[in-house]
Amino acid sequence: MSGFNELARLDAVDQAQLVARGEVTATELVEAAMERIEALNPTLNAVVTPMFERALAQAPTAAGPLAGVPMVLKDLVAEVEGVRFTEGSRFLANNVSTHTSELVTRFETAGLVITGKTATPEFGMAPACEGDLFGPTHNPWDLDRSTSGSSGGSAAAVAAGIVPIGHANDLGGSIRYPASNCGLFGLKPTRARNPIGPEYGDAISGWAVEHVVTRSVRDSAAVLDATSGPMLGDPYTVPASSRPFLDEVGTDPGRLRIGFTSLTGSGQPGHADCVVGLDKTVALLAELGHEVVETSLPAFTTEEGDAIGVVFNSATAWIVGYWIDRLGREPGVDELEPLTRAYWEIGQRVSAGEYLAAIESLQRYSRRVAAFFVDHDVFLNPTMSLPPLPLGDMVSTTDDPLHALEVGGPSVAYSGVIANMTGQPAMSVPLHWNNEGLPIGMHFLGRYADEALLLRLASQLEQARPWADRRPPVFAS
Repeated sequence: MSGFNELARLDAVDQAQLVARGEVTATELVEAAMERIEALNPTLNAVVTPMFERALAQAPTAAGPLAGVPMVLKDLVAEVEGVRFTEGSRFLANNVSTHTSELVTRFETAGLVITGKTATPEFGMAPACEGDLFGPTHNPWDLDRSTSGSSGGSAAAVAAGIVPIGHANDLGGSIRYPASNCGLFGLKPTRARNPIGPEYGDAISGWAVEHVVTRSVRDSAAVLDATSGPMLGDPYTVPASSRPFLDEVGTDPGRLRIGFTSLTGSGQPGHADCVVGLDKTVALLAELGHEVVETSLPAFTTEEGDAIGVVFNSATAWIVGYWIDRLGREPGVDELEPLTRAYWEIGQRVSAGEYLAAIESLQRYSRRVAAFFVDHDVFLNPTMSLPPLPLGDMVSTTDDPLHALEVGGPSVAYSGVIANMTGQPAMSVPLHWNNEGLPIGMHFLGRYADEALLLRLASQLEQARPWADRRPPVFAS
């Protein structure tokens, strides 16, 4: 079997089965992934720190349900002792991790082998992947388009067939947005489903979550089985699933009541391409026997909109302050990008009381969303409100530090951040491509702690409208 061609087409479950049957070795899987990184990364700029030597050393002894399967690790939050860790910032350009995150340990206990670390915008605070430290990551579907962010490097690597699994994390949509832009399946788990320790316990009041982007639904489920569950000392836990998530794949979801809207929070529809994708998805759901009802989630008030801004500004102030303490110095003039510096300066003016008031406001809103799910199983809208933007559109400058926010914000006007506020699981499913061949994902918000239902629905959609055979122009074959 050609490592470069045939293996790139297989998902992680298939690759693990090849190893289990003795048809390939774990080392051969890893070597093939390394070959693909070397061939495609000069075009994509997705992998910023190769980990080849470590991967080759671990491959022969890899054991577990996904033994030998290569993956990439987003260079944000999750750390590997002895490996460079930058979070996309020149402030951390030469930083090396002194510990390994629990999530990484669980990846490796499952047999996954990390072949490299992937690009992210500075501290993950923009829906783009065009940081100053490493430069822009290119979308395999159109090299002049954005991958979105902040898990853009991982999404590009998976979409191009470099690896079947890419670690991702999500504070306001950063798993789901790049999954949409790169034609992947992206599940944002329930708050606290996966650990973020030992360094963090409750990052940004539980908004930040960890998981992966994948090409198949079953890969996402298999990884969640391997990583979910609390770490000792976590501040809170989520109810455990009644059975393995992988068992949900292929299980009939039953007849669901699914609310949907084409309108963004401003009351206007998203881009016509996104609305076409939504209309096709609604028709497909009806064909599958689901009840689809046009409706909307509870609207944001001005107070709640302002509260979201307070949380993100405070988050940046905390992140930069954390690294000042950890590195023992403040960032130099050129070590923070204009957008980050602007967020940092604004965030430092937010008091502790104002932050807590914002959290309480948004928790009150979360109860209104929870009430919506008494009568609905799932809520649907497009993941993005615009098709993938051209590279360069979301780059701030010193003269216009908030430019990336002003341009990027309208691309995510369907408010994926609601899932982070409420803690509910959500997913982007690759169900539409526009006339330019650009992927446009559909977003499904589920009930709290019910990833199982989302996985059953995603699997049903995957069988009805398969996407696995769609290949971007830049792909490992």
